[in-house]
Amino acid sequence: MRQNPTPLTQHLRVHDDRGHTVLEFHGEIDIAVATEIAPLLDRATGVPGARVVLDLGGIEFFDCSGLRLLTRARQRVLDRGGELHLVCTHALTLRVLRVTGLARLLPPRPTVDDVVTGPRLP
Repeated sequence: MRQNPTPLTQHLRVHDDRGHTVLEFHGEIDIAVATEIAPLLDRATGVPGARVVLDLGGIEFFDCSGLRLLTRARQRVLDRGGELHLVCTHALTLRVLRVTGLARLLPPRPTVDDVVTGPRLP
């Protein structure tokens, strides 16, 4: 069951959706915002066996600080035996993910629904 998003900051909302913790990023994700939301992201990715979805659908700008957040979240979730999925359709962000190679580690999906209704990773 999908719960209403809890606005933790204007840049990050968290909600549960069918067994997944969905973190919705909003606005511009730069160094100042990354510093603000890193502890919240760490809390969500620090749970053993967590099933986490990072939804970049609401972003307008994403720099290397955002890439660092994604990389950190991925490592934290994998270290604890969980799953991490990325949702992104923003053309410029997709390009950055491809150029940096992060798209190979976190293949972007088009929607949260695509993640939560798809097959579970081994």
